[in-house]
Amino acid sequence: MTASPDLLDLLDGPVLEVAPRLLGAVLRHGGVAVRLTEVEAYDGPNDPGSHAYRGQTRRNATMFGPPGHLYCYFTYGMHVCCNVVTGPIGTPSAVLIRAGEVVDGHHLARERRGSSNERDLARGPARLCQALGIGLDDDGADLAAGPITLTPPAEPATDVRTGPRVGLRGAPDRPWRFWIAGEPSVSAYRPATPR
Repeated sequence: MTASPDLLDLLDGPVLEVAPRLLGAVLRHGGVAVRLTEVEAYDGPNDPGSHAYRGQTRRNATMFGPPGHLYCYFTYGMHVCCNVVTGPIGTPSAVLIRAGEVVDGHHLARERRGSSNERDLARGPARLCQALGIGLDDDGADLAAGPITLTPPAEPATDVRTGPRVGLRGAPDRPWRFWIAGEPSVSAYRPATPR
């Protein structure tokens, strides 16, 4: 199945235009729904911070596929993070889902996250995936077909801010992180730690 027309409209265009349009969209899975409050854009071969910067591998193959699919990866040997694939087939761009507000399924999100307070249930990309029950097996999931779905926002987000991406060594100063101002679920900015 391919993404619905509304979802394709949302994801159509360069990743730097698509990323802020995802703010306010709702990602739903496993009985939990999260309204997106913070995202980061990754522009494939044009972006040293992107997993696809050096070309296609088994790990990043989903980024080269059609828009409207979920790219999931394992990081720090313990966490899963997810991205929404954008752009045409063969153009590896994606939007990292950094944070959001749980708007449905609070009890399930709390069970998955342990003793998190409301603000931290889906604050940060790994916590968000944990709250939603998203794992590596969900890599390549079609966000229109389910069971993981992405619903475009009813209205575009207002008061959108931009700044550098969090903890990134490749192209750390590019202002490709987007968030809704005043949202408590937005991550604190941290630069990359030196190696």
